[in-house]
Amino acid sequence: MSMIETNHLTKYYGKARGIIDVSFNVEEGEIFGFIGPNGAGKSTTIRLFLSLIYPTGGNASIFGKDCIQYGPEIRQEIGYLPSEVFYYEGMKVIDLLKYSASFYRKDCTQRIHELSDLMELDLKRRIDDLSYGNKKKVGIVQGLLHQPKLIILDEPTAGLDPLMQQKFFNLIQQENERGATVFFSSHILGEVQRLCNRVAIIKEGSIIDVQDIKTLQKDNYKKVRVTSAHLDEKLFAIPGVSDLQRSDGALHFFYKGDINTITQLLSSGKISDLTVEDLTLEEIFMHYYE
Repeated sequence: MSMIETNHLTKYYGKARGIIDVSFNVEEGEIFGFIGPNGAGKSTTIRLFLSLIYPTGGNASIFGKDCIQYGPEIRQEIGYLPSEVFYYEGMKVIDLLKYSASFYRKDCTQRIHELSDLMELDLKRRIDDLSYGNKKKVGIVQGLLHQPKLIILDEPTAGLDPLMQQKFFNLIQQENERGATVFFSSHILGEVQRLCNRVAIIKEGSIIDVQDIKTLQKDNYKKVRVTSAHLDEKLFAIPGVSDLQRSDGALHFFYKGDINTITQLLSSGKISDLTVEDLTLEEIFMHYYE
């Protein structure tokens, strides 16, 4: 079952591009990554999911229901953490969270305390006394207090220290194991690679690829490093080789194709070391953007 489905989703702000012809599915139970630099259209897509803005064309559905027509109903089962959080600063944390919980048809009291303890959040403090990182913790608790079926995260770790980021990742994985589907939007590629099953890459408002992360790495370029005193660089002037460089007595290059072709070329000379690695998600991402 598709938890999120978009069909030719398009948004213009006047003449300015938001997103163009965006189509992809997020399946129930997966952690789906949505990556691109700032301005690529990530937050616009999320705001369309939440019917905070309306599309210029196309449509999006969540739980099989149109995001615009059934917006209030859908949002009962969504937990959302925006990239930046803004609150009524005169309120105490506990009062804000109780106010947030009042929008849902369940008692969230125990859940609020469990999450606050986990995130080391002082419920008695006033919002305006909190650091940016602690306000982000409030946002995390607020987004998860009703145990949503779908969790939408937009640059969620900004402001969190490394230890708290680790706790947050563990929490999201636990929520996923409980059955929640996670839509994880970020420009920090290591986070996406660590958590997600599949990933969509968005560039200038358009989706340029949707792939399983393992497949994306397997079917993409390999990173090759050869240490040899006698190999001629011209030997590797073949289709599939790119970014060929020599440094520290080694040849470095990317290769896409049958790896046996490379090993056959290497058999013609004496080598002292050979490393063949999959590209990281960051290197793949930069390849797409270049």
